[in-house]
Amino acid sequence: MKKILLLAGIAFTAFSQAQVVKMPAPSSTQTIVQDFGSGKIELTYSRPNIKERSLLKVNSDLAPLDKLWRLGANAATKIKFTDNVTMGGKLLDTGSYVIYAIPGKEYWDVILNKGLSNWGTDGYKESEDVVHIKVKPQKINISVETLTIIFGDILPESCNLTILWGSTAVIVPISTNIRTRLRAQIEKDLSADNVKPSVYQSAANFYLEWDKDLVKALANAKKATTANPKAFYLFLLQAKIEKEAGDKMAAKISAQKCIDLAIIAKNDDYVKQATDLINKL
Repeated sequence: MKKILLLAGIAFTAFSQAQVVKMPAPSSTQTIVQDFGSGKIELTYSRPNIKERSLLKVNSDLAPLDKLWRLGANAATKIKFTDNVTMGGKLLDTGSYVIYAIPGKEYWDVILNKGLSNWGTDGYKESEDVVHIKVKPQKINISVETLTIIFGDILPESCNLTILWGSTAVIVPISTNIRTRLRAQIEKDLSADNVKPSVYQSAANFYLEWDKDLVKALANAKKATTANPKAFYLFLLQAKIEKEAGDKMAAKISAQKCIDLAIIAKNDDYVKQATDLINKL
C-alpha cells in the first residue's frame, strides 16, 4: 500500500510540474550591446506597453511629468561603459550606472546615478547622481506602443541614446575621444625599429580619415605599397589620397595599378572600385 501511495505521489508531483507554464513578463527585458569608440556600451531595461493608459502628462498613469522615473518598468534601467565617454559635458569613468529621467513639458532631465542596487526609484539618492543631462523632447509622427531605447547615429566618436515612447522622442548625445589615443599609438608604432607594412597602412588611413593630413597620409601609403608591391588594396588607398590631394594624374596611375594587380588576384570588387575612382577623376 505504501508503495502505491509513493508512486501516486511521484506521479502527482511530476504532473504538477508539467503543468507549470512560464508566462511572458508584462514588461519584457531587453539588453543591447553597442560597439562604440574603443569599447562597448551595454544597456538593460524593461519595456512596458502603453495599453491605452495615459502617458507623459501631469499625474499620468505612466511616466508622469516632473516626477522621477526609472526609465522603464521593474528594476531601474542600467547602462555600462567599457571605455570613457562624455555625457552632459562630464567625462564618465568606465563601469555601470543607473539611468533615471524626470520628464518635463519643455525639457527632460536625464540622470546617471550610482545606485545600482536600487529597485526602480526606491533607494534613489540625489547625492549619488553623477550627471544631469537636459534634453528637449521631440514629437514624432508615429505612436510607439512599447518603450524603445536604441543607439543611433553611430559615428567613430559620437552616438545618440534615443528614447521612444508614445509620440515622444528624446535624444541623449554620447561622445568619446579616441582620436588622441589613436594618434599616439600610430606615432609610437611608426617610431619602432622595424615597422610592419600594416602599420603604414593604418597610419595612411588615420591621417586620411581622422587627421585630414594628406601629406602624412600619402607618405605612409607610399611606404605601404613599397613594402607590399602586390597589395592591390594599398594602391587603391594611395589613389584615394592622391585624388583628395588634387593630383588626378597620380591617382589614375595608382588606381590602374590596383586594377592590374586585382585582375591577377581575381578580385572583381577592387577592379570595380578602382575603375569607379578613375571615372570620377
